[in-house]
Amino acid sequence: MSHTSHSTEGVTSPPLKAPSNNSLKSRHLVMMALGSAIGTGLFVGTGSAIKAAGPAVIISYLAGCLLLVLVMRALGEMSAADPAPGSFSTYAGKAMGPTAGRALGWLWWIQIVIVIAAESTAAAQIINEAWPVVPQWVLALIFMCVFTAVNLLHVETLGETEFWFALLKVLAVLGFLVVGVLLLINVLPAPSPGLDNLTEHHGFMPNGISGVAGALLVVVFAFGGTELATIAAAETDEPAKNVTRAIRTILIRVLVFYVGAVAVMVLVMPWDDESLSASPFVAVLNVAGLPAAEGIMTVIIVLAMLSALNANMYGGSRMLYSLARRGSAPRQLAVINKKGVPYLSVILSVIGGFVAVVLNYLWPETILNIMLNVVGSTILAVWTFALISQIILRKRADREGRKLPLKMWAFPGLSYFALVLVAAIVVLGMTDPAIRVQLLATAALIVVLAVLSKLLVRNKDASEFNDLPPNTAAIQKLEEGRVD
Repeated sequence: MSHTSHSTEGVTSPPLKAPSNNSLKSRHLVMMALGSAIGTGLFVGTGSAIKAAGPAVIISYLAGCLLLVLVMRALGEMSAADPAPGSFSTYAGKAMGPTAGRALGWLWWIQIVIVIAAESTAAAQIINEAWPVVPQWVLALIFMCVFTAVNLLHVETLGETEFWFALLKVLAVLGFLVVGVLLLINVLPAPSPGLDNLTEHHGFMPNGISGVAGALLVVVFAFGGTELATIAAAETDEPAKNVTRAIRTILIRVLVFYVGAVAVMVLVMPWDDESLSASPFVAVLNVAGLPAAEGIMTVIIVLAMLSALNANMYGGSRMLYSLARRGSAPRQLAVINKKGVPYLSVILSVIGGFVAVVLNYLWPETILNIMLNVVGSTILAVWTFALISQIILRKRADREGRKLPLKMWAFPGLSYFALVLVAAIVVLGMTDPAIRVQLLATAALIVVLAVLSKLLVRNKDASEFNDLPPNTAAIQKLEEGRVD
C-alpha cells in the first residue's frame, strides 16, 4: 500500500522525540490519563463497589490506590527510559519475549474496546433517563461518531479537547468533595449524619472480606486508564521529563478524587440506600439539600464519560499502531496519514466499540455490570505483566550499568510487594464464584491470545520497526518502500 507522507529531507535517524508543532504537552498527558481514569468507574462503578463492600469499600479503594501507586511508578521507570506508544506491551516483549508482548497488547486493546462501549452506552443511558427525547441508541451513535472524528485530527487537537473535558470533571469532583465536607461538619442547612453511617446498617464490613474482594475488581476497573499516561508520553516533546511529572501528579489526584469521593458517599448516606447504589453523586447532593444541582451533575457525569471515551479511543488506536509496527498486527495498521494519525488503527478500534455498544444495547440490564468486572480482572493481568517486566528490565539495566531517569522506590522490594498485592486480590476474588469465573476467563483469554500470536505472527523477532510514536517525523522515511 502506498503512503503519502510529509517531506523527510534532512532526516537521518529515527529520533524518539516528536515534532514540537504536532505533539502532546505535559498538561495534556496528565489530563488524558485522568480523563481515562475518571469516568464510568468513578461516577457509576462506585455505586456497585459500595453495594458489594458497604463502608468497608474505603479499604478496597485504599488497597487499590496503594497498588496503583506502585504499578505506575514501575511503568514510569520503563516509560521514562524507553518512551514507546506500546508502553507495557513493548516492555513485556523486551523482557519476556515477543509472544508475551503481543498477548498483552491485544488483551489491553480488547479491554479498551469494552471500555469504549461502557462509556458511550452509560453516557447515552444517563441522558436518556434524564431527558427522554432522543433514543439511547441514537445518542450512543452520535457520541461514537463525534469522538471518532476528534481522534482522526492532529494529536495536539485531541490532547487539547481532552484537557478541557478532563478539567471540567476534575473541578466538578472537587466541588462535590467541598459540598460533602461542608455537610459533614454541619455547615449546610441539612443535618450532618456524623460518623454513624460507618457502623450502622450491619456494621462497617456487612458483607465480610468477600465483599471487600468483590469491590476490589470494581476499584481496579476504576483505576484502569491511568496507564494511558505511559502510552501518550511517547507523543510528547520531552517524554522522560513529562512522564515523570505526570505520574507524580496523577497519583496524588487519583487518591484525592477516588478515596475522598467514596469516603464522602459512605459517610453521608447508608451504604444500602438504593439511590446511592444507582447514582452516588446525585444521591449525596440531594441529601445535602441541593436538588437543583442534579441536572448540572448529570451533565458533568456525561461529559466525564465522554472524556474517558475520547481518551480510550486514543489509547486503543495507539496500542494497535504499536502492535503493527512491531510485526504483531497487520502492517496496514501502522500506516499514518498527513496529520500523523494512525487512522486505520483508530477506525478498527472504533468498529470494535460499535459492536460492543450493540451488545450493551441488546442487554442493557446486565451487560454494563459484567463489563465493569471483566475489565477489572483484565487490568489485573496487565498490571501483573507490567510489574514482572519492570523487575526483569531493571535488573538488566543494573547489570549493564545504565542510568535511568526515573527509578522504582526500594527496588526490588516494592516491585515484589506489588506483585504480592495483585496475588492477594486474585486469591480473594477466587473465593467469590462470580469473580472466579471472570478471573479464569481472563486467564483463558491470555492463553488463547498467546497461542494465536505464536501461530499467526511469522515475524518472530518483531524487530523490523522501532516502536516510535506515529507523529515522529522520521517514521515517514522508515516507511518509504517498507510498508506495502
